[in-house]
Amino acid sequence: MDIRPILSTLTRHKTAAALIVLEIALSCAIICNALFIVSQRIETMNLASGIDDMNLLEIGLSGIGKQVDGDARTAEDIASLRSIPGVENVTIVNQLPYQGGSWNTSLSVSPDPDAQSINGAQYQVGENALKTLGIKLIAGRDFNADEYQSNDALEKVEDLSTLRTSTILSEAMAKQLFPDGDAIGKTLYMANIPVTVVGVAQTLLRPNMQNNNRTYSLMFPIRMNFSNGGRYIIRVADPSRRDEVMKQALAALEKNDPNRLVWTKLTIEEKRAKYFANDRDMIGLLIIISGLLLLVTALGIIGLASFWVQQRTKQIGIRRALGATRGQILRYFQTENFLLAGIGIVVGMLLAYLLNQWLMGRYELPRLPLLYLPVGAVLLWMLGQIAVFGPARRAAAIPPAVATRSA
Repeated sequence: MDIRPILSTLTRHKTAAALIVLEIALSCAIICNALFIVSQRIETMNLASGIDDMNLLEIGLSGIGKQVDGDARTAEDIASLRSIPGVENVTIVNQLPYQGGSWNTSLSVSPDPDAQSINGAQYQVGENALKTLGIKLIAGRDFNADEYQSNDALEKVEDLSTLRTSTILSEAMAKQLFPDGDAIGKTLYMANIPVTVVGVAQTLLRPNMQNNNRTYSLMFPIRMNFSNGGRYIIRVADPSRRDEVMKQALAALEKNDPNRLVWTKLTIEEKRAKYFANDRDMIGLLIIISGLLLLVTALGIIGLASFWVQQRTKQIGIRRALGATRGQILRYFQTENFLLAGIGIVVGMLLAYLLNQWLMGRYELPRLPLLYLPVGAVLLWMLGQIAVFGPARRAAAIPPAVATRSA
């Protein structure tokens, strides 16, 4: 089809054409970035935690007043929790995935203070942590019984250079520290404290996943107690009995010591849902906004096309009288819309890139992949063709005689 008549017509309606181009451009810029943000949020929500979310319960307690022997009370609590029917295992840890803050530390391959270090989430775990949490090792071994140390005892050590400990790294952190070889048996340094790598876990997410290095984490065989930040993790054999086991666990802990406050009690599935609540809300909001924006754009195209059909009744009638078919009239308006949408999309791609640059600087959003630009372009081109189809059909259906009389 010769587009020169279309371009000639558009030049006589510059304001209306410019408005629809601007509307399409803004829609393209916003929708491309909105879809990217939604995909990023969904990807984050679907990350494997490395722990068995479905089978775990978490209980955190704090003592009232000074605790005489938190380690002894913790050992008593763990024994009581293990005796509950339906409980497979129990451990105590300082943190878990899906929480706002986190304990972190940095490790380097050299004791040199100027050596490059890698930051990771620092999990301090008690006995049976891997079995309880369901963490899978891809290399090395679990901690030996003689490697566990009390956190209270470590805090009393005056010369930290005398300390020795072992660690289990997440696979991502191990590869970052040892890109050219096996991490097992290697020595790392936490400041001037030597740390021997004894195992590599397949996955263990950071508690707080706002940073880009979401899978950099490590475990130390440091036994917390309920009064210095430790939390009990209970593994149940049957997820359907989680509520029942939780009630019995709380009753057992209260029996051991009624003078304590429970500051957290939930399943890890609930913990995950709570952590990602804002992400789900954002996804829903962005989808609604994108849908409304597409609807407004479609209505704008329909309104402008309908207005132009009404204004060009005489022109359409003359073309029909000269032999133009309904299909040719239909294609005329579809081609016109395709050209307007194309111009708007080109401008919109530039705006999408600029908007992404602003989001990267303001909210640490990753760079927008180029794939989203053609996806947004195709979506808007399809929307334009669908929106203009109704008015174009009405234009094509105008009989030549009626169009001529309307002159």
